[in-house]
Amino acid sequence: MIAAGRTEAQVEALELRGIYSEYQPLLPKLRATIDRAKRNVSVTFPGDLPPRLAQWAPRTGCVLQPIGRAIAPWPASSSNTPLPAPGDRRPWPMGDGGIAPRPSPALAGTIGRAFDRTTYKGETVGVVVVRDGRIIAERYADGFGPFVSNRTWSVAKSIAGTLVGVAARDLRIDPMKPANIPEWDHSADPRRAITLDNLLRMASGLHSDHYGNRTDAIYFGGTTVTEQVPGWPIEVRPGTRFRYANNDIMLAARAVRATMKNDTRYAAWPSRLFEPLGMQHTTAGTDWQGNFILSSQVYTTARDLARLGQFWLQDGVWQGKRLLPAGWMRYMTTPSGPQPADGPGYGATMWLFGAKQGLPAGSYSAQGNRGQYVMVVPSERLVIVRRGEDHGSGRFDIARFTADVIRDLK
Repeated sequence: MIAAGRTEAQVEALELRGIYSEYQPLLPKLRATIDRAKRNVSVTFPGDLPPRLAQWAPRTGCVLQPIGRAIAPWPASSSNTPLPAPGDRRPWPMGDGGIAPRPSPALAGTIGRAFDRTTYKGETVGVVVVRDGRIIAERYADGFGPFVSNRTWSVAKSIAGTLVGVAARDLRIDPMKPANIPEWDHSADPRRAITLDNLLRMASGLHSDHYGNRTDAIYFGGTTVTEQVPGWPIEVRPGTRFRYANNDIMLAARAVRATMKNDTRYAAWPSRLFEPLGMQHTTAGTDWQGNFILSSQVYTTARDLARLGQFWLQDGVWQGKRLLPAGWMRYMTTPSGPQPADGPGYGATMWLFGAKQGLPAGSYSAQGNRGQYVMVVPSERLVIVRRGEDHGSGRFDIARFTADVIRDLK
């Protein structure tokens, strides 16, 4: 709530309502104390365990601290200026001035139905539609708005793929070469064959304790990336199996940190993307050892995601300057190797849509838990951002919604 600017009641009504079922019995026993002056939240545990502490800082949001301790902020927290106040009056997209969407009645009706919980399912809290680089429609649920940050969940994976592109340009990283994971630096370790490309395509071949999500010890328990993620054994030959896993993306970020060999530079890594794009209300979270948790722990607004989607649509060029290597967006949106068994295809951190989903060829999306979507339709010069808190009300049908928006724009 400190990171998102929302009330305790709002968080309890939406975020905590949909938390993993096995945690529900614990929630009434865990008392949270918010210290707004110190910008932290502490949670007591039953028995004699010391309280757990999450400390907020600019640019990183809330970082879980070691059990019973508060430590000094690392460079990402201490070396950046505070986040700006809402209301930058520079013209969109660098600021929030000049935004006056006037959707057609048909488009306004479609967007309205995105909030009815029935037509497309889910609990929609925000929609932004951008065409030709201009916001043409925008709507939010009560308690949300253009400057309220939500957790991206796995949309962060596509942000990670983009950031790896920034690092590839700066450090001349070749994704087809073995990933630089120091914990695997032994001649007998078969994981040394895993490439950065394998990691970005969910094809590492590593074992994980649960398909998809559930890296709970890192997300919610305060364990660090370097303590847990590099330890999983290899299970199949890299590049032969698609297995959606948070670990692969956290390892990709780990490889970038090891290649940079400079924690101050690593701390500024997300800002190499966020600042040029005007993503002023986006924070990339870390563990307490400073590892970016880019599989999920990014908070941002719908407008900032619209900026990012427009950047993707423009092939990694912003305000006339190329920020991604030429061809990187094609790399992120081209399938290679093993694919999901059903549904959309997968590129390098991007979900791939087309005729099978009723959408134009070449459409792609970043997407995350609870219905976070950034859909890009290049042939229509279109970016659609949908933010959600889906759980009991079903999963939002992003393909149908996108098709209906395209119909309304004809």
